[in-house]
Amino acid sequence: MREVRFWVVQVMVVIVAGAHLVLDAHGGFDSEVVPGFISVALLLVPVGYAAVRYGLAGSAATALWATLLWIPDLSIRPFERHLIGDIANLVLVDLVAFVFGRSIEAERLAHLRLEEATAERLRAEARFRRLFETNSAPILVLSARGIVRAANPAAEEVFGALLIGRPGGELLDSHGQLSERAGELVSLANGHDYRIDVAVDASASEAMVQVIFEDVTAERRAGRRAERYAQLVVQAEEEQRLHLARELHDEPLQLFLHLARQLQHLAEVRGVPERVAAGLAAARGQALEAASRLRTLARDLRPPALDQLGLIAALSSLVADVEEETPLHCDLAVHGSEVRLARDIELAAFRIVQESVRNSLRHAGATAVRVEVTYAPDALRLSIVDDGRGFDPAEIDELRTDHFGLLGMSERARVLGGDMSVHSEPGSGTRVEVTVPLARLVEATLPAHAPLVSGELGPAVRAS
Repeated sequence: MREVRFWVVQVMVVIVAGAHLVLDAHGGFDSEVVPGFISVALLLVPVGYAAVRYGLAGSAATALWATLLWIPDLSIRPFERHLIGDIANLVLVDLVAFVFGRSIEAERLAHLRLEEATAERLRAEARFRRLFETNSAPILVLSARGIVRAANPAAEEVFGALLIGRPGGELLDSHGQLSERAGELVSLANGHDYRIDVAVDASASEAMVQVIFEDVTAERRAGRRAERYAQLVVQAEEEQRLHLARELHDEPLQLFLHLARQLQHLAEVRGVPERVAAGLAAARGQALEAASRLRTLARDLRPPALDQLGLIAALSSLVADVEEETPLHCDLAVHGSEVRLARDIELAAFRIVQESVRNSLRHAGATAVRVEVTYAPDALRLSIVDDGRGFDPAEIDELRTDHFGLLGMSERARVLGGDMSVHSEPGSGTRVEVTVPLARLVEATLPAHAPLVSGELGPAVRAS
């Protein structure tokens, strides 16, 4: 309504309708000079233009205006034969206006939707480009063949400016595809650690692969600090155990043995009443019992066989002691060729088995335990299986006090660079499995009875 062109179109309709009225009033359409359809043909021009320019609203308004202007012509000679023709022409004009206008309107709406979709896609691409360019994580876009097609500034800062066209595998000194290394941790030239994330876009004609290098330097440093702290805690615990074992052996145990000898000498003195001698003999037995318990405690704190003879000898002694002192039936099986391992590794493996057997005895109500040690070419494997009441392994994550032993075992395995898994169900027993990579284990391929020479922690606890 505010455009001049719209009113120019309406003026054209007025001109056509006026010309038609004048000719019809003077009998112009009764001669053969002016064809009867000329007015309708001329009327379709502004109606069609209005439809193209303004859609259905414009064509309908123009057609309605033409119909109103045609009414005077219809009233001049209402009974003439051209009346039916004029009405038919007006119906044709209105029909063309509606159909043509509706079609144009639909095309305009489709075009607007297309333009909006295109604009939204361009805005999304612009947002993605801004995110791509400003992201602090190095990002590479690779073709299906692994060739770099795009790289953000962070990637250029890490890998260099000339990245486009280079094989992605060469950036990490690898002959493989970067897309096959998802989840891998790598250290780049800038001294940072990154985790590789891969996203594949197969929607385009050529599949593209986006490789994101997530900086996990702080995370890995925190993990290393936590691992180092755990190592120091375990080391301090073992040093304290060794210190206590030596103290118990060197002082209280020797004092009880000396007391037992003194009581025996007093009981053998002539003239001592029989009743006093019996009391001295009972006291001597109690002193020896206390000495035996102290010896057992010192042995549990630091088994001398572990340092002197190795892991298998220490486990054999543990199994024998368990069967002798408890109703628990315990078996030990060794697979593979036995080798001496690094001292801290053997100690950690012994502690894991020791804690597992204690758990089976104290908490599981087991009657039998089987311990298997496997010396594989690439790893040391421990398996401890009991027939106890079992439990739900999910409870380990709840940090309940009766599961601190399992948490300690898992931490010892993690410190070794290995992993521990617990398989159990209520009423179905428990199986603990530990695997430690062999690369960190072997200290010397010596016979099991040969003591280690390097890395001595100090003299072993001597059994009295």
